[in-house]
Amino acid sequence: MAFYRSVGEVPPKRHTQHRRPDGGLYYEELMGEEGFSSDSSLLYHREIPSAIVDASPWEPPGLGTTANHPLLPRHLRLHELFKDAQSEDVVTGRRLVLGNGDVRISYAVADEPSPLYRNAIGDECVYVESGAATVETVFGALDVTAGDYVILPRATTHRWLPTPGEPLRTYIIEANSHIAPAKRYLSRYGQFLEHAPFCERDLRGPGAPLLSEDTDVPVLVKHRGSRGVTGTRYVYPKHPFDVVGWDGCLYPYTFSIHDFEPITGRVHQPPPVHQVFEGGGFVICNFVPRKVDYHPLAIPVPYYHSNVDSDEVMFYCGGNYEARKGSGIGQGSISLHPGGHPHGPQPGATERSIGVTEVDELAVMVDTFRPLELGEGGTACEDPAYAWSWAR
Repeated sequence: MAFYRSVGEVPPKRHTQHRRPDGGLYYEELMGEEGFSSDSSLLYHREIPSAIVDASPWEPPGLGTTANHPLLPRHLRLHELFKDAQSEDVVTGRRLVLGNGDVRISYAVADEPSPLYRNAIGDECVYVESGAATVETVFGALDVTAGDYVILPRATTHRWLPTPGEPLRTYIIEANSHIAPAKRYLSRYGQFLEHAPFCERDLRGPGAPLLSEDTDVPVLVKHRGSRGVTGTRYVYPKHPFDVVGWDGCLYPYTFSIHDFEPITGRVHQPPPVHQVFEGGGFVICNFVPRKVDYHPLAIPVPYYHSNVDSDEVMFYCGGNYEARKGSGIGQGSISLHPGGHPHGPQPGATERSIGVTEVDELAVMVDTFRPLELGEGGTACEDPAYAWSWAR
């Protein structure tokens, strides 16, 4: 994410004295990726960022998974997970839907502020299905609403503050790596190229620094342990939101799915034209309202295809998805089409699509390159009839 920003008070030269009004020094912290070899930012703290006064174990929400066996396409109805939920938050209230060693996909419906939290395992990409929130981070605040992706780099201390009124529905893609725009959209120096379906103008970063005077502040940290993912609850003597200024190319940002400019063609275009982000072992695509194929004999819905090297996960978050009519899929649904199983339109959808000139659909797709397993949330909301919906 080589797009430089500078916010607040920073000295004219890095790694030099940056003094407070009273003459004392601010504490400089480098937050960087891949051992000083990739993107980074310098943050200037009022307090020592490594100071803690307590540490205790914290168990993140259930992370166990079960294999997709027998191998089946599956339909998961995420809106059924929180029908009776009260006072949930985005961090401790999330429920794991699908996961493997590279990525975990969870869902949360929140109406309460989350605790302060940071994921020390990898980046998080959170898609806001509905509702609105302020995401407070050590870099500053981000205002988000329906259709926004929120990219939170590894180890970014943050919390979610839902806007009162409508519950905040979030689709959480949690990586064991970094998440960034697709490399083919970028120059060798990191600038978006002309063929990219979005650009730097579409990315919104944090504004003014957030400064808090609170003391004895708990922060939940998700990290690796000897037996996989685990967690620790730290207590900081001073609030970690104490950064008076920062600059660099590593920071949280938002991108609206509505700012994605779709790529179309005379005949049906393959899923890579819809790609927006990528991580280690997976890609993220979005399907947005668009004109469709304009060859006189075009068939606008997808052809049948076999994902022999990947699992395909589609989250349906708006509009109408023509290829899935008759399968029970609707707003808040996930379809999982695993590697090794051919899939495509529901019966009748191909013929119905002929002559269609545009589609009104909104969906977020994750393609993984290792098999996905079902989390507790996935097994709790499965539609058992979906696998048989192509048979007539």
